[in-house]
Amino acid sequence: MGNLFALQSLRIIVIGGGAAGFFGAVTCASAHPHAQVTLLEGGRQPLSKVRISGGGRCNVTHACFEPALLVQNYPRGSKALRGAFTRFHAKDTVAWFESQGVKLKTESDGRMFPVTDNSETIVNGLMNAAEDAGVRFRMGTAVKSIEPQHSRLSGEIEDSNPTPWAFEVELKTGEILRCDRILLATGSNPQGYAIAQALGHTVVSPVPSLFTFNIPDPRLRDLAGISVNNAHLRLPEAGKTLKEQTGPLLITHWGLSGPAVLKLSAWGARFLHEHHYQTPLLVNWLPQYNEESLRQMLLAVKSQLPRRQVTTSCPVPIPKRLWESLVASVGIGAEERWAEVSKKALNQLIQELIQGQYSIKGKGIFKEEFVTCGGVSLKEVDFKTMESRLVPGLYFAGEILDIDGVTGGFNFQSAWTTGWLAGQAMGNRV
Repeated sequence: MGNLFALQSLRIIVIGGGAAGFFGAVTCASAHPHAQVTLLEGGRQPLSKVRISGGGRCNVTHACFEPALLVQNYPRGSKALRGAFTRFHAKDTVAWFESQGVKLKTESDGRMFPVTDNSETIVNGLMNAAEDAGVRFRMGTAVKSIEPQHSRLSGEIEDSNPTPWAFEVELKTGEILRCDRILLATGSNPQGYAIAQALGHTVVSPVPSLFTFNIPDPRLRDLAGISVNNAHLRLPEAGKTLKEQTGPLLITHWGLSGPAVLKLSAWGARFLHEHHYQTPLLVNWLPQYNEESLRQMLLAVKSQLPRRQVTTSCPVPIPKRLWESLVASVGIGAEERWAEVSKKALNQLIQELIQGQYSIKGKGIFKEEFVTCGGVSLKEVDFKTMESRLVPGLYFAGEILDIDGVTGGFNFQSAWTTGWLAGQAMGNRV
């Protein structure tokens, strides 16, 4: 009778209405008009993280257009993403949004935002693209389980004896939906991990990434709001496998934040979790100096300005209030002059400036943009297509995977890339 499958729509269900799932649905429906794409989202509206990210501005991606450099911003997933980024990376993201009439701008630190500085611009662009592509939406629709069936994609389809569907999706309401392929893009939702495990996948235990450090320390007290342009941070007990971080640092009411802290929290996510967020932190406020060059500079000040008060004559490029606090912490009095500073006090001051030891006593979260490391093992996913290596017809995208990036638009970029790859692949008939 011939293969009648070519005459039938390919039914695809996307579970999860975040950046990855939404982009995967739009990509699939746009590239494969024969596919009937339905997106299921447990919340009342899709793209909730897109709406609140970047303080409501949406940090869409980062102006890093070389895949080899781009992957260096992913503590987990860099190897798997290397090939993926050669097919769809930041430049492609910019071009896609511009094709939807959404122009992006690049800020001084490389982050890219819509020129409107409003995340609704991004949401509207995605929603319009979904409408044009014919994506169907079901909001407030939570999934309970997925059951693989025999695929109807192999062999002839007879009118009297059609081949069963590839998957049955049971909703929490008890309703059963049937489809040929599924994209699982549930972010860090525990239910998504549970479904992946039930289908035979390994889930690397998720732990927080991208967070600030709670450091109750008298040296930082009353300094909230002070920032240092370039500081060096190190977790001394983490061993050589952990990368150290250098960058802007912000003193807060609860401790330390800023890009350097967020990056270190990402690279050290598992170490910090294993140590219950209780560990020493070494802070170098002056990474442009080594111990000897700093010593010679301070000795020169001591020699040339002996009658100057130490607290009021800060010779190094850090904020004056921070200098005063560090000077006081080593026992140098408020009225003490440079000529009166002992060799011991000078050595202690040098240590405070380039190797001050602080104690992390917990973590905060980074605004509303909570990111986890962990998720579906990358070894079990084909990164050319994002298809499961264990369950044919099952695809993954976004944060459900064991991928996470540092702050700056990198997590969204991995979502766009994995969503695009899945969308392109799962609409193919063969």
